Amino acid sequence: MSADYTTVGHVTVDVLADGSRRPGGTALYSALQAARLGLRAEILTRGVREELESMLEPYRHELAVRIEPADQTTTLLTLGEGPARRQRVLGWAGPMQAPTALGSAIVHLAPVAAELPFAALSSYGFIGLTPQGLVRRWSGPDAEIIAAGPAPEAAMELAGSCHAMVLSEAEREGCEPLIEAAAGRGAVVAITAGEAPTTLLDGRSAPRRVAVDALARPVEDIGAGDVYACAFFICLHEGRTPAQAAAFASAAAAERMLGSGVEAIAPRAAIEARLAR
Repeated sequence: MSADYTTVGHVTVDVLADGSRRPGGTALYSALQAARLGLRAEILTRGVREELESMLEPYRHELAVRIEPADQTTTLLTLGEGPARRQRVLGWAGPMQAPTALGSAIVHLAPVAAELPFAALSSYGFIGLTPQGLVRRWSGPDAEIIAAGPAPEAAMELAGSCHAMVLSEAEREGCEPLIEAAAGRGAVVAITAGEAPTTLLDGRSAPRRVAVDALARPVEDIGAGDVYACAFFICLHEGRTPAQAAAFASAAAAERMLGSGVEAIAPRAAIEARLAR
């Protein structure tokens, strides 16, 4: 199918503290959120084809998937939540090729583990970037990810070519050069901070703060930032203001945290109902 929203990045195997395994990664969470907002969604990823196809089979009626074959699928052991979350790399699918022939209105660059070595994609209409995966480093197999490595030149070019960027306050220090590159070119940057207000930057005006809808009893927050990013990018592309986009994205993230895994990603009606309340 021809897609409206394409994510580029590793779909992962997420191993949780209890040993359970489930599909994850920004590319998956964001693409499914786009699909549940009514867009035609597609993932470009890399890994063991049979493993990824099996994991993603329940969602193939919602999105298309293109897989670069690799000897491993990126596998992450995930412990903790929010700023206290730690991840170890149990397997890595390797670097992806620069995407070609993308017809999407929105291209979301969604790295989780240094898989995007290519530079700017200036030929696409709207580029959204979630940059934390560009600066992640680890020392070898079964090593913990360090989230503050220096940004390579290709990453700086990607940041300078995007139209919008989303990251968390916990990732801000490691991504500061990328934030400056994006905002300096006029991109809208949203920095989320859990229950604290989101900070909006665009390089043209003073930082703005947008309040979020706090939850009394969240179930888990894995992937909440990914669905936030997707909703934020889509709203900006639809012509909403950054503050309006941030409010809608916050509602999408809140809905995601009411359940577990990708099954908890909400449709548009549920998000709009939360906004209305």
